[in-house]
Amino acid sequence: MRQDPADAKAIGPSDPHDLDAGLAPVVAKARDYPAGQVSARHRHPTAQLVYAVEGVMVVSTAEGQWIVPPTRGIWLPIGTWHTVRMVTAVRMRTVYVRGDALAGLPTDCRVLAVPPLLRELILAAMDIGLDYTPDSRAGRVMRLLLDEVRSLPELPLALPRPQSADLRKLCERLRAQPADNTPAEAWAERLGIDPRTLQRRFVRETGLSFGRWRRQARLAAALEQLAQGRRVLDVALDLGYESPTAFATMFRRELGQPPSAFYGAMLKQE
Repeated sequence: MRQDPADAKAIGPSDPHDLDAGLAPVVAKARDYPAGQVSARHRHPTAQLVYAVEGVMVVSTAEGQWIVPPTRGIWLPIGTWHTVRMVTAVRMRTVYVRGDALAGLPTDCRVLAVPPLLRELILAAMDIGLDYTPDSRAGRVMRLLLDEVRSLPELPLALPRPQSADLRKLCERLRAQPADNTPAEAWAERLGIDPRTLQRRFVRETGLSFGRWRRQARLAAALEQLAQGRRVLDVALDLGYESPTAFATMFRRELGQPPSAFYGAMLKQE
């Protein structure tokens, strides 16, 4: 999911986000949004770390879709066209990183954990203006913030989009009906291809197996529904799991904690 360098080069002073054009190596801004708001498709001439101290977002690009709950952030490389949908009310905190400060930072879109230290650095960055010097306290805070981002692993909260029309249609069906348990062999038959061919194409076009992609689609749907206050039991049954225990096992395996603990982070933290 690497960004096309032509996109970054095409951005000029007429870009609607030219206020984020790198007036300092690292700049932080705070914005709050109501539930249901969707941003217009746009891009920035800097890389971004988008983080919500409260609320859940869905970020979409040409390459895929990412669900971004609390305690997580999404990294967007320079020039990435994207939209953001607010599943709930969102208190967004964004860090913009200029091109000359990107050494060692991700080169593709990804969801990252935001541990307590990074969270506090992001909040501290909100109070830093544009006129800091590299050897000042503000400059050191910004450098430490970037060091923390460099150390973070990618999390399995992405839904990559296939390139081919038939697989895209299949993925759209699974996203719209995440409880659909139709096996891969039956989908291959509907598409008129061999099941092994379906699996190979899925891996080639998304980087994930068919089963893995479907699990992540269910996880994304679960995160949205839980963020809206639905009970774990109802979410589990709606997503096709036989029991809340089976759903919780999948959730823990993917995110390292059960649904109830994960969404404890929905409480106000700032």
